Amino acid sequence: MKTAIITGASVGIGAATAQRFLGEGYRVYSLSRRACPLSGVENMPCDLASPDAIAETCAKLAPLVADSESVALVHYACQLLIDSAADCDSDALRDVLETNVVAINSINQALLPELPAGSSVLYVGSTLSEKAVAGAFSYVISKHAQLGMMRATCQDLMGRSVHTVLICPGFTDTEMLRTHLNHDEEILSSLAAMNSFGRLVATDEIAELLFWAHGNPVVNGSVIHANLGQKES
Repeated sequence: MKTAIITGASVGIGAATAQRFLGEGYRVYSLSRRACPLSGVENMPCDLASPDAIAETCAKLAPLVADSESVALVHYACQLLIDSAADCDSDALRDVLETNVVAINSINQALLPELPAGSSVLYVGSTLSEKAVAGAFSYVISKHAQLGMMRATCQDLMGRSVHTVLICPGFTDTEMLRTHLNHDEEILSSLAAMNSFGRLVATDEIAELLFWAHGNPVVNGSVIHANLGQKES
């Protein structure tokens, strides 16, 4: 059995990715506080801000991973706050890093030793993994950290036949983005106008890219931009 483990598969890119892997006959597990509504997904309720919850969930997953033909481990779940360098206290920063960085490390520590050859570790970063904008201080920091984690993971898995990639979506039409922008259609339209196609990226486009990246180890260690040709500011 081929397996996909996806954090945050309850919504957005995570749910679209779960659907894509389900369509190819994968057994799909969602790690999230909210259940994925898709039929066929096996929900494993997990608060990614809780080390104990992660440890308990990964203890259940480890033997399933070890028995799999291959595994796609997809790190998607994240927090996105409105904050700035002058207005982000350290406790708030710790909370974001706990979900966006430390949780990934905790899951990797538990599951990487069990991944069979042919598996992948796929990080869903952001355009902000390599640049910054105002008003997303903690998110930018965490996404830059994910880039470093992917590259370090690649080096540490040398010889295992397990590959890793960072997918960097541009502005994607997700619940998280719309909520972050208070569902302001004018702002959403202005973001859509920032790329060559004049629209937001669709979640199923990122899901397709993640599925492709899982099946193509030649891209091991790569950063793949998925933003429809975003205009340079």
